[in-house]
Amino acid sequence: MEDIWSSWGPTKVQWSYKNPFCAIVTEKMVAFGKKMKERQIQEWQGYYINYKLMKKKVRRYAQQTEVGPEARWLVLKDFSRMLDTQIEKIVLFLLEQQGLLASRIAKLGERQEALQHQPDIPDHLDDIRDAYRTAGRDLLKLLFFVELNAIGLRKILKKFDKRLGYKFTDYYVKTRANHPYSQLQQVFKHVGLGAVVGAITRNLLDLQDRQDSYLSIYDHPALPLQDPIIVTIRAAADRLTHSTNFLHFMAQHVLLMQEELPTPIDSQVDDQQYHFMSLFLNLVNTFLYMVNTYIIVPTADDYAMSLGAAATVCGVVIGAMAVAQIFSSVYFSAWSNKSYFRPLVISSVVLFAGNVMYALAYDFNSIMVLLIGRLFCGLGSARAVNRRYISDCVPVKVRLQASAGFVSASALGMACGPALAGLLQCNSRLFKLTFNQETLPGWVMAGAWLVYLLWLWISFKEPPRRSEENVSPAQQTHVESSENDFLENGLKQPLLLSLEGKKQEEDGDQEGDGSEECSNDSRLPVTSIASAYRLLTPSVKVQLMIYFMLKYAMEVLLSASSVITTYYFSWSTGTVAVFLACLGLTVLPINVVVGTYISNMFEDRQILLASEIMVCIGIVFSFNFIVPYTVVQYVCSGLIMFVSAEVLEGVNLSLLSRVMSSRLSRGTYNGGLLSTEAGTIARVIADATITIAGYLGESHLLNITLLPSLLICVSSIIATLCTYNSLY
Repeated sequence: MEDIWSSWGPTKVQWSYKNPFCAIVTEKMVAFGKKMKERQIQEWQGYYINYKLMKKKVRRYAQQTEVGPEARWLVLKDFSRMLDTQIEKIVLFLLEQQGLLASRIAKLGERQEALQHQPDIPDHLDDIRDAYRTAGRDLLKLLFFVELNAIGLRKILKKFDKRLGYKFTDYYVKTRANHPYSQLQQVFKHVGLGAVVGAITRNLLDLQDRQDSYLSIYDHPALPLQDPIIVTIRAAADRLTHSTNFLHFMAQHVLLMQEELPTPIDSQVDDQQYHFMSLFLNLVNTFLYMVNTYIIVPTADDYAMSLGAAATVCGVVIGAMAVAQIFSSVYFSAWSNKSYFRPLVISSVVLFAGNVMYALAYDFNSIMVLLIGRLFCGLGSARAVNRRYISDCVPVKVRLQASAGFVSASALGMACGPALAGLLQCNSRLFKLTFNQETLPGWVMAGAWLVYLLWLWISFKEPPRRSEENVSPAQQTHVESSENDFLENGLKQPLLLSLEGKKQEEDGDQEGDGSEECSNDSRLPVTSIASAYRLLTPSVKVQLMIYFMLKYAMEVLLSASSVITTYYFSWSTGTVAVFLACLGLTVLPINVVVGTYISNMFEDRQILLASEIMVCIGIVFSFNFIVPYTVVQYVCSGLIMFVSAEVLEGVNLSLLSRVMSSRLSRGTYNGGLLSTEAGTIARVIADATITIAGYLGESHLLNITLLPSLLICVSSIIATLCTYNSLY
């Protein structure tokens, strides 16, 4: 344990009720404890993690650590022993309940076997089937019990680190999780429960009337199960172990965050309010926008040169769209709090105008018109609206498919954009307008957005706003202003909290550390960038840094491809288009492989670190170390980099949704917006790097643009190693 002292040092936050920040933290801990108790199974309350006791211990520890290092050592010893005791209590109860369930299932199996040769089998089998379902419902309760305790453990470890400024979680997980007698694994991996899930699933499936089939769950794990209780059990088990499939892995890219605590029934969206055509129009918008983004990549350098600029100005031309998207994402995300239809209409109009200006720049012979056109295209980005629509207006039972559809539409758009550019090969004039490979992308996309606008106007149905989302502005303002008062001026309220907190510590039987209003306030969405930033823990910041890195590396690869391949290999526009289209087409197959197999074989954090290393290898091999620079080297290294970045994106956003506060799951400044902004800023910087590097000559462009990618990638790997155990 002494090894971790060197990394601890003085506490980051001196705990005191007079400290405004700590008063806010106390409110959030109170709210979580209240929500956790509400969702506990009443007859099992004595076997849950004692979050209330541990919360009070953390407060006392923070006061003791001001004394000196000796007190810190005692804090570590005491808190470790208390956590071990709490986990042992959970695990022993879990094993006891597993044994009871196993005994019931074994007796049911004996009854089922004894009835095989009796004439009145159907009636008795119905009774056995009902008994299995009852056992399944009890198993479901046990799964929720384990999940609630796992969340409580993660939460209290994070609170300990945050209040005292230590790295206790890193030490505790590292020493307990990998030990051969680890009880921590029992809670986080629910060791043994999988066998019970399998027994109930197999027997209920065998009791179904499938006379023409010899298949079992082992022959065909994806065999559709008709019994609802089995579907619910498998969903709960998958959520607990984070096991996944193709659809789950694809949906992770959307970063639709869930509530911190599990609920057996999730009915957030009324099925009657769901409108399929509106969802489909959102996915079409996503597809067209990605086509619009990448359709100019193969020809941007030629277009810039035809207007008298350098070929490397293509970086600015491509990046102008991302620059505008930084601002439009926030604006459209805020607008989607009130409407979905109007933002999509304005988005289509702005994109139509932007593409027309992009196409007309050739006849105006103006690089400025070209850039303004691309800026307009970025201002029309409605991806924040598309994400919010899936999160708020799609029923839970189809949300997974809708999320996967969003990612698939994006991937297809990325592939179709360059491919379409390769097909637009002509050179003609009509009504004094030029139609060639440079201008046709603009004209084609302008026409596509015009058709989409008409379709949207006719078919889109504005969904009703949910009452729970319509929290009064006064209430949100009150919450936010109170936090600001804590941080800037307000010492009076923390002093009052001090008296209340001390009184509550003395009363061991009272759960009400805070009012119901406090509990409700903690669930409100954040209302500013500043308040969103205060919710970002070191783990979240590292994951956002990783997302920035992968988007930066991908943008450098894609945006500079036309200039680099023309310089080194004399590739034509069509060849560049085929190369980029092939890269885009790898997205779906890679997600199938990772989502179906790899993600079930390894932990997300393991895949995350391995993918980062592979991205780094791809970047290193992309450098021009060998003269002459070969096509094989460029294509292979680019493929390694792109595929690894795609794998990395899925697990990165999955981990991000787990470590990010649930308050960022809704509202304007949600987790999806933060990740979008991080990726968009990365694209802007990458495109600017390409243009700046162009001033040193095209011969240096490759290595200069790859150097920042390498440095950022290495930094992200180091940061991942530093926070690796906090991703448990």
